[in-house]
Amino acid sequence: MASLSSLLSVSPYSGCKIQPSVIPLNKRRSVNNYVSCKASNNGEDSVNKFDRRDMLFGLGNLYGVATLSGKDIALADDWSLSPDVHNCKPVKPSAVGKKMDCCPPKIKEIIEFTPPVVPTPRVRPAVHLMTPDQIADLEKGIQMMKMLPEDDPRSFAHQAKVHCAYCDDAYKQMDSTMDFQVHENALFFPFHRAYLYFFERILCHLLEKPDFAIPFWNWDAPPGMCMPKIYTKPSSSLYDENRDKCHQPPKLLNLNYGGKEVKDPEIVDFNLRWMNDQMSVETAKEFLGKVIKRGNGPENGSGSIETSPHNNIHIWVGDPEATIHGEDMGHFYSAGRDPLFYAHHANVDRMWNIWQKMKDRPRDHTDMDWLNSSFVLYDENRKAVRIKVSQCLDSKILGYVYQDVPIPWKDTPPIRRPKQERSLGNLPPTIDFPQILSSDITTMVDRPEVASPEDTINKNEVLVLEDVEYDPTLPLHFDVLLNVGDEGEDVRAGHIEFVGTFTNVPHGRTTYHKTSLHFVITKKIQQLGLEGDKKVAVKIVPNVNGGDRIKIGGIKIQLEDIE
Repeated sequence: MASLSSLLSVSPYSGCKIQPSVIPLNKRRSVNNYVSCKASNNGEDSVNKFDRRDMLFGLGNLYGVATLSGKDIALADDWSLSPDVHNCKPVKPSAVGKKMDCCPPKIKEIIEFTPPVVPTPRVRPAVHLMTPDQIADLEKGIQMMKMLPEDDPRSFAHQAKVHCAYCDDAYKQMDSTMDFQVHENALFFPFHRAYLYFFERILCHLLEKPDFAIPFWNWDAPPGMCMPKIYTKPSSSLYDENRDKCHQPPKLLNLNYGGKEVKDPEIVDFNLRWMNDQMSVETAKEFLGKVIKRGNGPENGSGSIETSPHNNIHIWVGDPEATIHGEDMGHFYSAGRDPLFYAHHANVDRMWNIWQKMKDRPRDHTDMDWLNSSFVLYDENRKAVRIKVSQCLDSKILGYVYQDVPIPWKDTPPIRRPKQERSLGNLPPTIDFPQILSSDITTMVDRPEVASPEDTINKNEVLVLEDVEYDPTLPLHFDVLLNVGDEGEDVRAGHIEFVGTFTNVPHGRTTYHKTSLHFVITKKIQQLGLEGDKKVAVKIVPNVNGGDRIKIGGIKIQLEDIE
């Protein structure tokens, strides 16, 4: 088989009107200063690490820096991730696009973040519930950011560059040749929380309103399932011309949008069922994503919400007719240029808050390498600040909460498809891989053999798509279905038979990217009554043109430890 690389009615203030651990050793030494931050880490102390080069520059600003003493200093080695912000390279937004400068001003000094003292947390409002005064403040603040000189790190243009640098491989990992990437791994949630936190602080400073809070686009509930109208006025600072003209309000949002328009009178209901499915995952690995160690790539360790609906909404908003496909929201290098990006990610951040509280126990990763990973971002005083993942676990520690709104997806679980296919009749064949995904693929897959039920204790049954090779510059999408032997045209996200999805938001890699995808199917095997079956049918459905730019290397089902 040829190599894949050779194939080449809504008011301004209302929502949508619904229409019918141990630290491993490595060769690098660092100096650690321990700063108490009990509330941010389930009662444990967070650890602020000072890189040696930072100490050469001198430390100190309004955040405060703990004083180093002899007993505070300890030599330690770890595999935590930090970006090499002193070296930044331009990125290419597509295989044929010119290089874009996503690099910030030269950083001379990095100060360490300490949580603010906030007597009363700011309340981030739902966009569709904002008051006229709140809307006016938001518009004014964004306009003020846009009027700052572009080389001012607080400017709107520069803040967009920051996102580009972290999301389009402009930085390398410190002490590694690997790219520093905050997508497709467990850095996704804490990075965007920190990024929005400093963005919000800049707005508060410019507006001289310390209680100002950015809004969230409530796309997980019916009132927010369309593009917020306040962002669609051409005269507003919230407007962006690079959006899909077909998705203006009152067009309803498809949370599993893959580039193909589908008329679905039940789209709101299935959006809720899909949200329930994605938010019901149990482990930190499933929700937050895989923890990546320094020297390793992201390996597609995306969590559930990042995979969908986060990626899908990016594609749904971005302009498919723009100079570079998907600008602005639909391409990582330009996503931060759209003011709607920040409302979108505020709701993504809100999902983390909700998921943390869905069980009466700690749910985040406890891996110290993850907790000690860090980002360098600019504050309202133009200072470069290092903030660690351990300082991003609780939004209240950062001084904000979210407005309480109904969460209807909690009571809207996935359902069986209408055909309720228990047996497949004429079983599809078992096909050989690799396969180019130019059309639907259906194959029988062996389930893992176990000697006794005890073998599955603390194990998940996981469907693995191996060596998925794809063109990262295109908005590619496919769905994965279970126990569907026919065309499956009636199966949608929110059905039990719907296992998962893959959506690529275009980004700067200009060579074919290879990854593997893991889908936990334990619950779905039980819900479909397939526990006694030795084989199950797996169907892979590409949803847009460009399936010939995706190759599936292999497929298997295996048992994995519940982390």
